[in-house]
Amino acid sequence: MPTDPHFLPFPSRRMPAVGHRSMVATSQPQAAQAGLQILQAGGNAVDAAIAAAAALTVTEPTSNGIGGDAFAIAWVDGALHGLNGSGPAPAALTVDAVRARGHSRMPDHGLLPVTVPGAPASWAALSRRLGRLPFRQLLQPAISLARAGFAVSPVTSQLWARAAVKYGRYDEPEFRPWFDHFAPAGCAPAAGEVWRSEVLASTLERLADSESADFYQGQLAQQLDAFMREHGGLLRAEDLHDYAPEWVTPLSQDYQGHTVWELPPNGSGLIALQALGMLESLNHRALTDPVEQLHQRIEALKLAFADGLHYITERDDMPVSTDALLAADYLAERARLIGHEALEPGWGQPRLGGTVYLATADEDGNMVSFIQSNFEGFGSGMVVPGTGISLQNRGQSFSLDAQATNQLAPGRRPYHTIIPGFLTRDGAPVGPFGVMGGDMQPQGHLQVVTAMLNEGLNPQAALDQPRWKWTSGRTVEVEPHFPDHLAQALARRGHDVRKQTSSLSFGRGQIILRQPELGSYLAGSEPRADGLALPW
Repeated sequence: MPTDPHFLPFPSRRMPAVGHRSMVATSQPQAAQAGLQILQAGGNAVDAAIAAAAALTVTEPTSNGIGGDAFAIAWVDGALHGLNGSGPAPAALTVDAVRARGHSRMPDHGLLPVTVPGAPASWAALSRRLGRLPFRQLLQPAISLARAGFAVSPVTSQLWARAAVKYGRYDEPEFRPWFDHFAPAGCAPAAGEVWRSEVLASTLERLADSESADFYQGQLAQQLDAFMREHGGLLRAEDLHDYAPEWVTPLSQDYQGHTVWELPPNGSGLIALQALGMLESLNHRALTDPVEQLHQRIEALKLAFADGLHYITERDDMPVSTDALLAADYLAERARLIGHEALEPGWGQPRLGGTVYLATADEDGNMVSFIQSNFEGFGSGMVVPGTGISLQNRGQSFSLDAQATNQLAPGRRPYHTIIPGFLTRDGAPVGPFGVMGGDMQPQGHLQVVTAMLNEGLNPQAALDQPRWKWTSGRTVEVEPHFPDHLAQALARRGHDVRKQTSSLSFGRGQIILRQPELGSYLAGSEPRADGLALPW
């Protein structure tokens, strides 16, 4: 009897999920269950998001972890709240220090690209300000999953195996703890194989008991410091001690009668807003030609990326303001560059990455858009022995170029790819949305927003729609099932269209929308991932 969970020879479809009380949508089923358990125990959408996020560090370590960063947009008690949970470069991580070790650019993996992790502090900050249940209760599902084990999901197993090959290319001793923890049998776990970690369960218990303080000021901080010192890393307990996430005011752009919300830099949500603003200035809603629609979306996205990759860094260090980059006259000026033929944009090349995105909603109308990441899959390949904590490689985004806006500097947060999104209409919440995957994220945001607001697709159909991805210059990659006639039409306009054999690099999203006239929620979950939307 065939049992290969990766063998999917036929097109399939999912129906959107509907629920009248609450909803949790994540990329891994047991993480969605963790959020639902907390809702059923009396928690609100924020509590559910924290529980699901903690569970994802266990069940999907291929894309996020305790040693990563997090961002959130939450609609709670009639107001929108933004949280930037990204961490800065350590005090000792300087351009000179990197060059002194023989690097002409930031390395992809290892000790140097590790920045201060912000995820655990973000969970605690959200809980204190906007949650309802005790913080310790929120991490219990994740603790149980780590201790009792879980069956590894199919997509997660593929990414796990890729990571084992990638880190296996390094022979430095600091990579050994990754294999000891995540591949103790000498290989990545197969789909359906039960994986468990007592040390990760104990780490989560420490976080639960201390409201994450142990990670920054306790034993976990000391263990991380000792590992770094032993192998020549630069992150220290002092870098962790005073870290706190930042509460921020989200940025917005009106589009098709709705308002699209993203977090301000150092994140890349500005790119999605710029692209949507250009389309709005072009009267994009009036277009009926699907080829022209697609062409305009790709070109607007490329122009927005040119700005984003050039200007985005810490807000106070940006040479121009976000207001200037979102000004209607500026976006109209940029949009006028869009013609019949594909453009060659002026700045940068997007990067790849690994992230988890989740959305939650409760019976009181509170909703959360939450995203966390170790950046590139498991991250740096560094695992703190005895803890199960895999550390992010977010510092890879820094430039060593003295002229670059995003130049490496101690205490500076890098350009960030992970972005949660949110929709409102006439001041009322519509719902959270997000598509993860490195620099696919603004592209995914643009594609699901236009799918819903231009084409009128429901959340599941918006996520099912075949995707494209601009990579550089005039090159656009498309999924295996992307319509050939559209690909050919784009090629006639000068786009270098390349059809891919896998959909893994085209992002993974979740969407929850309010239906106040029906008294329910409507949700979709990414078909390219292992997850689902669970209603209650």
